[in-house]
Amino acid sequence: MFAYLKGVLTSIQPTYVVVEIQGIGYFLSIPPRLANELPPLGQIVQFHTTFVVRELSQTLYGFLDSQERDAFEVLMNVTGIGPKLALNLIGNLSFHELEKAIGEQEVSILCRVPGVGKKTAERLIVELKDKLPSFLPVHSSSSLPKHQSHFSQDAIQALMHLGYSQQAAQKAITISLKEVSATVDLPSLITIALKHL
Repeated sequence: MFAYLKGVLTSIQPTYVVVEIQGIGYFLSIPPRLANELPPLGQIVQFHTTFVVRELSQTLYGFLDSQERDAFEVLMNVTGIGPKLALNLIGNLSFHELEKAIGEQEVSILCRVPGVGKKTAERLIVELKDKLPSFLPVHSSSSLPKHQSHFSQDAIQALMHLGYSQQAAQKAITISLKEVSATVDLPSLITIALKHL
């Protein structure tokens, strides 16, 4: 319903913020660590959002990064994981930690998140291991030179700013990296990737 909201930050609390847009204050639930990453009150800020309607509630969730929002939506749809637990996962683990936990079946990493027990962690791993590339940013791969891995993330961000989805951008960059030399620069990589979109 709402892709993003951009307005004046009028309240910051540990679990929510209020953003004013044309005289209306929007209440957004946020991941636990996000309060420390926000600009001062009175500043213009943009949140990528997802609107969750439940039988007894309607809640707007806000994230500074569209990738976090996308990961939240995927996590929320895992059996037994609701919005609250998905928000805790996003708010307590970095993308790298999520990738490591799911890719390497590290139950202990997931169990560090409040509300996640061993059975829940195992379910997360089983349901998300095949979805890993689609909901996390491009991961560093040992088969890629370090600078290419770094470029791929920057290039994906650039393509997403141009309006392409994360999944489409990631696929185009992956294909392009196979076609270019190890010395490719970022603008060239983006130009080549655009041909695959």
